[in-house]
Amino acid sequence: MAMDYTPVRDDFDKYMIPMFSPAPFIPVKGHGSVVIDQTGKDYIDFVGGIAVNSLGHANEELVSNLAAQLNKISHLGNGYTNEPVLKLAKTLCEFTFAEKVFFCNSGAEANEAALKLARKYALENYSAEKNEILAFNSAFHGRTLFTVSAGGQPKYSQDFGPLPGAIKHQDFNDIDAAINAITDKTCAVIVEPIQGEGGVIPANKEFLLALREACDRHAAILIFDEVQTGVGRTGQLYAYMHYGVVPDVLSTAKALGGGFPIGAILTTDKFASALSVGSHGTTYGGNPLAATAANTVLSIVSQIEFLDDVKNKHQLITQGLSEMNARHDIFQDIRGMGLLIGCELKEHFKGKAKALSNICAENGVMVLIAGPNVVRFAPALNITQEEIEMGLMRFEQALEVFINKE
Repeated sequence: MAMDYTPVRDDFDKYMIPMFSPAPFIPVKGHGSVVIDQTGKDYIDFVGGIAVNSLGHANEELVSNLAAQLNKISHLGNGYTNEPVLKLAKTLCEFTFAEKVFFCNSGAEANEAALKLARKYALENYSAEKNEILAFNSAFHGRTLFTVSAGGQPKYSQDFGPLPGAIKHQDFNDIDAAINAITDKTCAVIVEPIQGEGGVIPANKEFLLALREACDRHAAILIFDEVQTGVGRTGQLYAYMHYGVVPDVLSTAKALGGGFPIGAILTTDKFASALSVGSHGTTYGGNPLAATAANTVLSIVSQIEFLDDVKNKHQLITQGLSEMNARHDIFQDIRGMGLLIGCELKEHFKGKAKALSNICAENGVMVLIAGPNVVRFAPALNITQEEIEMGLMRFEQALEVFINKE
């Protein structure tokens, strides 16, 4: 193959297993929240790598720290520990309710570990019959067989049976249904403080409080899936801090590495004891590069001023979207927390979020969807006011094109 070969979009269809249907353009570089494709066209990035790029693209501190670590040691395996991961574990414990941490490579792996922990803890401390897991409709917890079974979207799990058993689902934010479903056979309840893939739907505080009380009453482990809501996304370091409801286990990933793959579960000494030597594991988890990236992210994102700025940017974006909606009457709801925002399309435009997102790209702004009816914004946490204003301007141009096509 010639060394000067430049890949093209058609190569995806030719060589890649067709799990995804990526955009027709190929981004090649970025800075902050501006991305540039192969043709030189620029886009305002409201996607943030699906809530991953907490510090945007090509962040100087992140690049510098990763380069320095690459020149020291990049991987060891779990037979040895390393300085960056110990620093990271200490930081996460000091900043949260946690006393112990386990590191892996993704949100799905973190949720997998959390659910395995719950089953094993119940087996060792109660009985084999205490194995039921309660999850919620429209939830998303990952793509492993266990986590896709816990997720409340059958379209992602129905073709892969037989699925792991003893997993029940109830409606999100339905207190009575959830409380009635939690029994002495329940080993865990897993819930997102904000359902991300399910439409950017925040939990009610009363709902999370009721789950906490029921888990305490029935000796079940309360797991918060904060893969999408964690690490400053909502304007607090973790979303549970908004609610004043503390879980037993918390999963985190996405924004933690600022673009470098890393996941983790946070828990207390009481529950950490269930995952003893050899009971679970990972080859890459907690490697020095991933931990260095996460240490860099946390050193910036954990600052009070930074988190306050995320809340201010929420106001800036939602105000702009509300003003836009007053002009175009396209959204029936604009919701979310911090820089995780969802715009639900009105009935007339139902099912067309993907079509709108494609038109957005044509107009130089990248947005996400959260199901067929919701346009989702999850930009870098350090996105600038100028980038927001430019992105909203391009978004409105796309809205006008979209509406005129209808």
